[in-house]
Amino acid sequence: MIGHFDLPAGLSGDMFLACLVDAGLTIDALRASVRRLGLPGDEWSMTARQVMKGPLRATLVEVDAKAQHHHRGLADVERMIEPSDLPRSVRDRSIEVFRCLAAAEAAVHGTTIERVHFHEVGALDAIIDIVGAVAGLEALGIQALFSGPVPLGEGWVDTMHGRLPVPAPATLEILSRSGAPTRPSPGPGECLTPTGAALVCTLASFETPSMRIERVGVGAGRRDCAWPNVARLCVGTAATAATAGAMIEIATNVDDMNPQHYDAVRDHLFAVGARDVWMTPIQMKKGRPGVLLSVLATSDREAALVDLLLRETTTLGVRIHPVRRHEAEREMGRIETSAGGIRIKLKRIDGEIVDAVPEHDDCRTAAETAGLPVRRVYDEAMAEARRLVRSDSDGRNGDRAESSQ
Repeated sequence: MIGHFDLPAGLSGDMFLACLVDAGLTIDALRASVRRLGLPGDEWSMTARQVMKGPLRATLVEVDAKAQHHHRGLADVERMIEPSDLPRSVRDRSIEVFRCLAAAEAAVHGTTIERVHFHEVGALDAIIDIVGAVAGLEALGIQALFSGPVPLGEGWVDTMHGRLPVPAPATLEILSRSGAPTRPSPGPGECLTPTGAALVCTLASFETPSMRIERVGVGAGRRDCAWPNVARLCVGTAATAATAGAMIEIATNVDDMNPQHYDAVRDHLFAVGARDVWMTPIQMKKGRPGVLLSVLATSDREAALVDLLLRETTTLGVRIHPVRRHEAEREMGRIETSAGGIRIKLKRIDGEIVDAVPEHDDCRTAAETAGLPVRRVYDEAMAEARRLVRSDSDGRNGDRAESSQ
């Protein structure tokens, strides 16, 4: 699944959450993700309700944080997120959003990331917004997020630092660093908050994908304006049979790192947005055995992935190569076997299912639960998957025959 934001009136953290809920994420699932941070239940609450913004129906999500800590630093935030039992990808990407905010705040206030103390950013509601947004995208199965231009807004906004021009300095710094495209504002007021800017600039690519829209989530902002104060999230699948896109390949040669570290490095690369990671044995100078570590990613993930490689491996440098990839449409399905339900990966061309493969991890889990050999469960799932492919093909051939008569 992919998602595309249309932001006619801007974006804030709670508008991001509202779009996810309106697109199908239950408020209970959203609350459950936030609870995994271990926050005391009496310190926060989250509600969702239907509202009208002008002539448009939308979902409004309200986060009520009763315990505000206005001087929390980045390290404090990371210590809240890192020990939680949230998926590694959710933790890593949430921390990446906070680091984006920290870098902007540090630049604006002339200090370092380590010394910056968040106000809005470090408040409990911002932590809930950011972790909830990242976890919500994963819960909806949105693997790639895109966005159109963002409105800057105009006028003044009251903050913990006093009255500041719109866009807020931190927001403008984030937009400058990310190269995000902008659009005219619908009217006076703050359209894009620092939290909203950090979320969309960290998690989304500013491109317009070809997609089949399956549902639209309309999230409401708190303010009532002369225009519909909403953001829209389109959720669907890639529209073309084989999508072509510009990618980058990041490569580095390593010959002096403990091989036991490669698994952790690979997992962290995937967590921050790598599309694929592979390792090739090579021979280095003086005959030393080494590893060519390669990473495939979209160009917007370059900085985060390079930073991770330089920090977590022994390499002193990396190479970046632009590449193009053609990709068949894919989606996840589910079949039933004697050992239970198994997810299958479906490959489509022009909407037709041309291949289906069971998820081996599901087969292994089902086999262990049922006390059966993994191979037996996999073979049964594979037979069901092939039957699904044949059924889809026969149905399409029947439709073609009827249309030709």
